[in-house]
Amino acid sequence: MIKEPIFFEPIFKERIWGGEQLKQFGYEIPYKQTGECWAFAAHENGQSVVKGGQFQGLTLGALWEQHRELFGGVDGDRFPLLTKILDANDDLSVQVHPDDEYARVHENDLGKTECWYIIDCEEGAEIIYGHHAKTRQEFETMVREGKWTDLLRKVPVKPGDFYFVPSGTIHAIGKGIMILETQQNSDTTYRVYDYDRRDAEGNLRELHIKKSIEVTTIPANEAKVDPVMKKIGDLVEITYVESNYFTVHKWALNGVAHLDNRDKFQLISVISGQGTLEKEGNEFAYQKGEHFLLPAWFGKFTLSGNAELIVSHL
Repeated sequence: MIKEPIFFEPIFKERIWGGEQLKQFGYEIPYKQTGECWAFAAHENGQSVVKGGQFQGLTLGALWEQHRELFGGVDGDRFPLLTKILDANDDLSVQVHPDDEYARVHENDLGKTECWYIIDCEEGAEIIYGHHAKTRQEFETMVREGKWTDLLRKVPVKPGDFYFVPSGTIHAIGKGIMILETQQNSDTTYRVYDYDRRDAEGNLRELHIKKSIEVTTIPANEAKVDPVMKKIGDLVEITYVESNYFTVHKWALNGVAHLDNRDKFQLISVISGQGTLEKEGNEFAYQKGEHFLLPAWFGKFTLSGNAELIVSHL
């Protein structure tokens, strides 16, 4: 049995809409337009790497392949989840993701259901979440005629909000928003609209209109989030979503909590504060911007500090 948390070094992605706000997590970001921190990643487009401990230097994908016992023996040919922090210094493209079946046939990939925790945002920030079309024909007509104001549903957001974004949902993160995203381990995205932006070479970015029309849920089906709160010592656990793909909680800790991790591995991202995790007399410090895995059957441990952590598992 592993008696220590497994910390990971994230990787970063340059994006046309990215900025430099990820520095606030203590990261040395590599680009002026750093849009994404891939915290827990085992995808062909990026792998996070174990930092310290007995598995130092292994990628998450290698850990999954070579030490499946850490994950409770879960089946599958790839690690199922991907955790990111996104810095939207500008509006992201309006997009939609396919479900598993469509993605398997058309992309040889998983589908992409995801969810967002709003870490921070500017006053008046908005997301696009859903659309107003009642039929597929109406949706297609509005897309092809560029009637974006009539089609797209805009929603104001504030720090601490949570949104569940199933595959088939038209969505976009708006300018001035920092989110933590938990998603299926997929990098398949269909762009519907990109504000006629051009890349560094002056080219319009590729759109995927036909596929977007085929996979969008019509009429839109807003996924309601009904948070459930539980107190464990000085920790408040808020469960936001329990889906077929992942469960996501927030742990708000102000003091000490005694916890027990049984049959599920847990991915933990520290979004504010700091503290220590103690197990069998050994202490492990954690702080804002760090990401660690608690293996399945980790057992009893004590969490101390003043911090907010986002926790996900199957």
